[in-house]
Amino acid sequence: MRLVHALIGKALAETIFVAVLGIAFYLAAFPPYFHGWGEVSARGIAGWVVDQSAPGSRVEVQLFVDGKFVASAAANQSRPDVVNSGWSKDEWHGYSFATPSLQAGAHEARVYALHASGGGKRQTLQLVGDPIKFLVDGNGKVH
Repeated sequence: MRLVHALIGKALAETIFVAVLGIAFYLAAFPPYFHGWGEVSARGIAGWVVDQSAPGSRVEVQLFVDGKFVASAAANQSRPDVVNSGWSKDEWHGYSFATPSLQAGAHEARVYALHASGGGKRQTLQLVGDPIKFLVDGNGKVH
C-alpha cells in the first residue's frame, strides 16, 4: 500500500512540475504584456502598442494583410490618446502603415508585436488588438 501511495505522490509531483514548466515557457514565449489597438483610415493602418513590462520601450510591430507580411516598423509615433487613457506615461507608442495596393473587395489586416525571448534567440509574434477588417472599392479607396 505504501508503494501505491508513493507512486501516486510521485505522479502528482511530476504532473505539477511539467505544468509549471509549460506555463513558464508559454509566458516567456508569448508574454501577456502587449496592449494596443489598430484601425484603418484613408491614409493607412494606424494604431498603438505598449509593452506593459517595459512601458518606456518602443515595440517593433509587423503588418500582415490577408495573411501576407507587408511591413515592419517601430511603434514610436506620437499618440496622446494613449497617455490620456492611462495606458502609458508617454505618448510615443503609435505606428502607421500605408495601405498596400490591393484588389477591390474585403480584406483583413493584423498587426503583431514582435517579442524576443531566450536572450534574443527566439522571436514570437503577438496579435495587437483585434483583426482589422476593411473594404477596398473599385477606385482603390479604403473604407
